[in-house]
Amino acid sequence: MNTPSFPNQGLTHTRAVWLMVAVTLMWSIAGVVTRHLEHARSFEVTFWRSLFTVLALLVILPAVQGRAALTTLRGGSRALWLSGLCWSVMFTAFMVAITLMPVANVLVTMAVGPLLTALFAWVFIGHHIAPRTWGAIVMAGLGIGWMYGSQMAGLPVVGTLVALCVPVAAAVNWTVVQHAQQHGHAVNLMPAVLIGAVLSSLATLPLAWPLQATGHDLALLALLGVVQLAIPCVLAVRCGQVLKAPELALLGLLEVIFGILLAWVGAGERPAQAVLIGGALVIGALVFNELLAWKEEK
Repeated sequence: MNTPSFPNQGLTHTRAVWLMVAVTLMWSIAGVVTRHLEHARSFEVTFWRSLFTVLALLVILPAVQGRAALTTLRGGSRALWLSGLCWSVMFTAFMVAITLMPVANVLVTMAVGPLLTALFAWVFIGHHIAPRTWGAIVMAGLGIGWMYGSQMAGLPVVGTLVALCVPVAAAVNWTVVQHAQQHGHAVNLMPAVLIGAVLSSLATLPLAWPLQATGHDLALLALLGVVQLAIPCVLAVRCGQVLKAPELALLGLLEVIFGILLAWVGAGERPAQAVLIGGALVIGALVFNELLAWKEEK
């Protein structure tokens, strides 16, 4: 996968690990911050967060990549725009799901993204799936089934389907990027993220009307757009130049743990027992798979 070239001077492996921990902490604030909004709801929440992300990236990308970051959009490949479309689905579905469902359910559902990616890559571009990954897919599937099966009567069907859109879009995204790379058309991820934020804001504006966000809401949504999305996306790309893929996947799981704890402590949203059991199965499957992958790489 082609990623932007940032100067890595001073970014040792240890510092990259801690930086990635900080990234997951920034990602994880979405749920607890959303619970403190006054009037903004559903599509309006998504619109404002995506808009503030666009504004932040228009400043950040030229600063770290130069003008090439934005000129890439003019002659962007089909894979770049498909990736951007996938990002827009992830941005939109995540925030809508957060307003419809408990934070813990959404985060655990998102966590199956890496395993879905492996499955999609096997089906569509012929990637080999190791036996350990097949086992992890089965275990994660059991965890998701347990979580939703035990709560089905108390959860909105729409919210469940919207939450599932996030890992599915993520899997399609990485499959598109990998396929493009195989054919010599590497995708620069940061412009793709910008495209996703633009598409998300444009798609949700009509659905968000009439806008009802207060000044308090706008401040929180600006925090989400800048601190929860734009900045950590750029930092994660830099970490990806130092850390191996299994390390990134393992550290990324901290978002689930941090997000559930923050929503519990900061908004009183205690996860149900079924979520904790199902989540433990999903996280355990991912940790098992990535640790073995890390061992194989070494």
